[in-house]
Amino acid sequence: MVNLEDAVIARLESYGERFEILVDPDMASEFRKGSNESGIEIESVLAVEEIFKDAKKGDKASEESMQKVFQSIDPLEVAAAILQKGQIQLTAQQRREMLEEKHKQIVNKIAREAINPQTGLPHPARRIEKAMEEAKVHIDPFKSVDEQVPLVLKAIRIKIPIRFEKVKMAIKLPGEAAGSAYSVISKFGKIQKEEWQQDGSWIAVVEIPGGLQESFHMKLSELTGGEVEVRAIK
Repeated sequence: MVNLEDAVIARLESYGERFEILVDPDMASEFRKGSNESGIEIESVLAVEEIFKDAKKGDKASEESMQKVFQSIDPLEVAAAILQKGQIQLTAQQRREMLEEKHKQIVNKIAREAINPQTGLPHPARRIEKAMEEAKVHIDPFKSVDEQVPLVLKAIRIKIPIRFEKVKMAIKLPGEAAGSAYSVISKFGKIQKEEWQQDGSWIAVVEIPGGLQESFHMKLSELTGGEVEVRAIK
């Protein structure tokens, strides 16, 4: 169970009632992603298995109010609902750290999957960050990356030309490198066609996120000692 000194308040107000619980901020954030995904049980998030109407004063919520709002008086069921629907009160430092991490994840996803449609090339991460700053993009530390990326893209399109796009890459490798390269290539994207050539080389068409073109080429060059041909195809 969470140390009380490290706990923060999660709060939900509904039907004129206020409910509060004491939780670990980091574990609470993970729990909100979905207990099946995070693997975190509600018991491990709570500092105490109590539902309060005012946690600072230690005033407990009544069973009547819990039944009215949650149709349950089980503190674990009610606590889970508060976490999923309510707000978590963070310290300034905790919120700053969560915002920085979520901001980094969003930038990395956009840099990985988006391209400049005018050039067909990916945008550097710093250019994406600058566009987000200029567009005054607001990041929510509690919402998922996938939820926020479409909103961020919409906001920064007024600053830079950008869109999510898959690109097809034609590659040719020496036969002896094909085996070790196969698993690496599969991590980048989907192998759509492959064929062995009479000279023993292996060729393939791979579909990857647009932002990975340069790193895809670099990884294959590193793997084959530069003995690779890579080109984008229409």
